[in-house]
Amino acid sequence: MTQSRDADTSSVATHLQCRSCGDTYDLDTTRFPCASCGGILDPQYDYDAVDIGREAWENRSGSMWTYRELLPIRDEDAVVTMGEGQTPLVDCPGLAEEMGVERLLIKDEGQNPTNTFKDRGQSAAISAANEQGAETVALPSAGNAGQSASAYAARAGMDCHVFLNHQAGDVKKDLVRAHGAELHLVDGKIPHAGAAFNEARDDADWYSVATFQTPFRHEGKKTMGFEIFEQLDWSTPDHVVYPTGGGVGLVGIWKAYEELRRLDWLDDPSPPKMDVAQSEETAPVVRAIETGATEHSPWERPESIAHGVEIPDPGASPWILDIVAESGGSGAAVHDTRAIDAAIDAARKEGVEMCVTSAVALAGAMKLAERGDLSEDDEVVIINTGAGVKSAGQLGRAVC
Repeated sequence: MTQSRDADTSSVATHLQCRSCGDTYDLDTTRFPCASCGGILDPQYDYDAVDIGREAWENRSGSMWTYRELLPIRDEDAVVTMGEGQTPLVDCPGLAEEMGVERLLIKDEGQNPTNTFKDRGQSAAISAANEQGAETVALPSAGNAGQSASAYAARAGMDCHVFLNHQAGDVKKDLVRAHGAELHLVDGKIPHAGAAFNEARDDADWYSVATFQTPFRHEGKKTMGFEIFEQLDWSTPDHVVYPTGGGVGLVGIWKAYEELRRLDWLDDPSPPKMDVAQSEETAPVVRAIETGATEHSPWERPESIAHGVEIPDPGASPWILDIVAESGGSGAAVHDTRAIDAAIDAARKEGVEMCVTSAVALAGAMKLAERGDLSEDDEVVIINTGAGVKSAGQLGRAVC
């Protein structure tokens, strides 16, 4: 089912397709996920219709919407942006030497408008909601995505409902309210917030901007990959280590690689090894990688201070595991204390402020190096999904 594009936009998006059953949907679809099987909907593109070269992207600036041809918003007037994206790739020679690799770079997503990479996904999802005339958006969240959604909804003039569990940080709760969103606090952990959201959504006319319900959040996160490959002069690093909860960003970065390879825009088309980092206290995907499973088993007792990766039952695990296998990647689970130590290491050696969730990726890379999965000539990219201020209290207590 192909959706015609407006004349005044350069997006080559055509339709949505379910990754599980293959059913197709118009881009104007507003109820997610797949109505037939509950699978993840994924935007599709007519790559032959891309009528520019990569130099056009290099010559643009301002936000992640530099890459608008391969984003699924057709009406440029509907785009809701605060300058998200175009974050630095910080060279970290001290950490590289410590780990015994040629080069270590941190993609610092903490420099986005609400200090996390969630802004990329919410810019895309709220823009889609805006294009489709939605008045109210809603989602469950561990904290950062809810804060980001409330900010972008406020900018778009939409009502917003955010379902958080009580363990979410006070700053995130306060800022959700500050942006004018309605905060629903739920006992338990993120699955309980998700269940409360789904029950409420069944009775309300809300547009979902939840992880892997909306088809648009992983598209926004895809721009991290475009930026990384452009910043590396259209080559790929040897490894990308990603702090994996729901895995939206990992999926997005890999999709960016596949699209650039398809367009023949990569000077070195070798795939980056996509490595999953999780907390030992909640590691369903790493356990599946270690056992050779094609799908995870839900984690029975999730308990991690890194709430962004404390996801016991990630619905996209088959997709994530396919990516890890295809790319030749691996997985590493680390104790929470190692993540805190890694965050402090990054702050003291490189000046980079990482939240504890992001530091799971740095600690995971250190573990990969220790067990010989990284070599001395490797170029490694760590995704810093959020600024250190997101978990400043935890880091402060660790150094007192």
